[in-house]
Amino acid sequence: MNHQHFLIISFRGQGHLNPTIQLAKRLVWAGARVTHATAVDGRNLKTIKTPISMEGLSHASFSVDGGSAGEPSSYKDRISEMTRVGSRNLRELIVSLSEKDRPVTFLIYTVLLPWAAGVARDLGVPSAFLSIQSAAVVAIYHHYFNSRSGFYQSSKNEPPTSISLPGLPPLNPEDLPSFLLPTNPNFPIAPTFQEHILTLEKETNPCVLLNTFDALEEDLIKAGMGYMRLFAIGPLIPLAYLDDKDRPSDNSFGCDLYDCSTDYLQWLESKPASSVIYVSFGSMAVLNKNQMEELFQGLRESGRPFLWVIRPSDASEQEEADAMIKGRLDGDTGLIVPWCLQVEVLNHKSIGCHVTHCGWNSTLESLTAGVPMVACPLLSDQLTNAKLVQDVWEVGVKARADGAGVVRREEMTRCLDMVMGATLAGGMRENVSKWKASARRAVKEGGSSDNNLRLFMAGLK
Repeated sequence: MNHQHFLIISFRGQGHLNPTIQLAKRLVWAGARVTHATAVDGRNLKTIKTPISMEGLSHASFSVDGGSAGEPSSYKDRISEMTRVGSRNLRELIVSLSEKDRPVTFLIYTVLLPWAAGVARDLGVPSAFLSIQSAAVVAIYHHYFNSRSGFYQSSKNEPPTSISLPGLPPLNPEDLPSFLLPTNPNFPIAPTFQEHILTLEKETNPCVLLNTFDALEEDLIKAGMGYMRLFAIGPLIPLAYLDDKDRPSDNSFGCDLYDCSTDYLQWLESKPASSVIYVSFGSMAVLNKNQMEELFQGLRESGRPFLWVIRPSDASEQEEADAMIKGRLDGDTGLIVPWCLQVEVLNHKSIGCHVTHCGWNSTLESLTAGVPMVACPLLSDQLTNAKLVQDVWEVGVKARADGAGVVRREEMTRCLDMVMGATLAGGMRENVSKWKASARRAVKEGGSSDNNLRLFMAGLK
């Protein structure tokens, strides 16, 4: 594998960086050289706080921002600009690496960058799509955009009452990625995901790497998606949290965009086993003041200690709510931090529940840590992940929002009692412990994900 030079590209978002950096590490350990490049948008100027340094892994970036004054007039215009500028600059990066005697032999691209495959194809470089979402969500995209099966039942863009996929219960419209529904304000994003499917169908030997593991989504993976080659190589999280005795130093992603707090571990150490509610809505979501107040009251009324991540935000409403909540906190009962190493927190013995937006990385991290969830999905694939959490894997419950889209305190308390109480929590804990063990087996030498990664790399020789 020493002759292979992988170029992995992703957006500079935490949910994109974590799995791509982790894949980069595993490819380096397998003997390849890797360049990890971030697509930089002038609207997102965050920088990686502690970039990982290891032999065989280098870092780069390229712009997808045209530098025009003001915002593009529409999402379509923005995507057009990103495609035009990004394609040009990615091409220049690949050519530049070749001129430095480091020719790229394989490109791996992620969500929202489908045009990268065309650049690679024009330069004679093979490529693969790394899905940072579940196999179920990729299958939904394939079903939705596949002209042979269709999705909507009429020309009026009316969604079906439900759709069926292998190994899953019927999925209702509210279980689908939110931007696939014409009534959703983010519907203009849908063509970008359609482009992913169309791009793969143009390839003579289309390849999709999945951040999941065979046992977790077995029926979907076995059923396949057209003639795409699927390789489940996850979970792509630091191996120290998957009981890998050979990689004890792999205990962080090495790509945080936020400064981590340092005081939460001591606080967690003071709490009994499985007693703490961990609350985080990821690296992008901003909750409104009303939702934050209802969540706070629900946590307080549950009578259990909680650790809550509230990122610094430009949204004045969230900043105001943050200050109000902190002013009413009993330091022994609740702790608010601006950021933390989530995978470390979830694997702490004191954590008993994860209140989560159900981003795919967070969902996988909870499963592999054996922590049941209260799912509070907000948008995108989070809705599908919440369905999987509650009705397929049965490792948590989905909180029900009211007509205004707010999860009220009574609902939060009800969900916390279900997940952490004595009546129903036992079954959830048994299920999530099963998936925890299965994830660990998958990434060990000879496990399904380890074998799939080796099989993928062997096919490149």
